[in-house]
Amino acid sequence: MKKALVLAAVAALLSPAAAMAERSGEELYNTKCSVCHAAGVAGAPKFGDAAAWAPRAEKGMDALLATAKSGLNAMPPMGTCVDCSDSEMTAAIQYMLDAAK
Repeated sequence: MKKALVLAAVAALLSPAAAMAERSGEELYNTKCSVCHAAGVAGAPKFGDAAAWAPRAEKGMDALLATAKSGLNAMPPMGTCVDCSDSEMTAAIQYMLDAAK
């Protein structure tokens, strides 16, 4: 499990960090977040799991963004999206929250 997280982090680091247009929450989920959130790797709340996301949603977006940026448990800081802006991270989090409604 740790090996998968390390490999995902390395893959994210190797992707070009050139200036890009703002990416959508769905795009970021599909290319970055789904690595862990699709299967619930290392306790990550699964995509679409309302029960898992409800207590997180109650914390509010500012708290969720701060957690995503600093990391939590097995999730490294910025997840696997080291080149994400705050607005892109917010869009990805919102996409996951919306899917869990």
